[in-house]
Amino acid sequence: MRDIHKDSRFLNRTGARDDKKPTAFICVPLVHLGQVIGTLSIDRYFHGEDDILEKDVALLEIIANITADAASVLLEEREERETLLEENRKLRNLLSGNPGEMIGNCREMRAVYEQIHQVAASDATVLVRGASGTGKELVARAIQRFSLRKDKPFITLNCAALPENLVESELFGHEKGAFTGAVTRRIGRAEAADGGTLFLDEIGDLTIPIQVKLLRFLQERTFSRVGSNEELHSDVRFIAATSRNLEDLMAKKLFREDLYYRLSVFPIQMPDLAHRTGDIILLAEHFMGKMNVKYSKNVTKLSMPAVNMLLAYQWPGNVRELENCIERAVLTATDDTIRGYNLPPSLQNDDYGDERLDSYESVKTLDEQLRVFEKRVMEEALRRHKGNRSAAGRELGISPRMMNYRLNRLGINNN
Repeated sequence: MRDIHKDSRFLNRTGARDDKKPTAFICVPLVHLGQVIGTLSIDRYFHGEDDILEKDVALLEIIANITADAASVLLEEREERETLLEENRKLRNLLSGNPGEMIGNCREMRAVYEQIHQVAASDATVLVRGASGTGKELVARAIQRFSLRKDKPFITLNCAALPENLVESELFGHEKGAFTGAVTRRIGRAEAADGGTLFLDEIGDLTIPIQVKLLRFLQERTFSRVGSNEELHSDVRFIAATSRNLEDLMAKKLFREDLYYRLSVFPIQMPDLAHRTGDIILLAEHFMGKMNVKYSKNVTKLSMPAVNMLLAYQWPGNVRELENCIERAVLTATDDTIRGYNLPPSLQNDDYGDERLDSYESVKTLDEQLRVFEKRVMEEALRRHKGNRSAAGRELGISPRMMNYRLNRLGINNN
């Protein structure tokens, strides 16, 4: 372009060019292996000397050819580095056995990771069991992520979140006019998951009539929409989860035995957070980072009283309750540290030895705090294993001799 000032598209918003001087804009592409990977441009003040502009274009093309080669090398190095970083990340995940977004390194969670890797590549039906808030849906998503259906739909349905009369429609769909309010045809979750994975949460809440239809679907992968006799087929990988005791429900005739055995091809038991003491701080730090991003905060530390309180609490709501607790703490923190008073009242009401946790920072020395913390960890481990010192020591990674020594030193007598 011989004078960019004469072009209506030139706005000169930066004010970098002199409006009084005729300015030519010369731009050439950076081409590598037949592909444009960038551009190189210059401004040239001139007074109508066309031969000068032609020489500038020729020179710029030479420079562009040299630059393109150098730029392509840099791009290849960058792509290679990103590939290596991604392979390194995948390798770390593989070595740690930690699938998906799950957090935890305790023995119980390592067993869960191993089971996920064992079953993921197959199409076996999986039943994930565990209390509410333990992360059953994360297990289902991890299985789907490592399966052959990882690029296919992952469809979920919470059976406890819907009224009884809507569960069948949500699961299998309905035809227009099948019931009051059915103004159009609607496909169900089973149909939407065709080729992928169908996850039914809280399956223990299904009524017996729906259980019968679900059993047929599990056996034959066929179903009919509500209000239709047409038989449809859906190729799905089936994963179910429940927080209820299915054996008790079967004894009360509230859950079909044939469905139970069809679901229990590969059961996975999620441990309560109270049995994962070693993962509590790890999870808390993970949630701190998550909430920092959500609320634009920079909370990076846990005070010793806060640590003690987190470890002393029994967590009836499991991981979900811990996440909510850390969210509150991050919101109320005034600096980069979560302190005891930032935690919910339900945690602050617990006594820790003879004194309140709230007073540790100002009253106890570091050695005193560590001693009280160690004592409580020992007592909790013994409680979980009903006083069995050897089992408690194995959980804590302590030899029997060292376990007895620490218990005697702390004045703990469980004989």
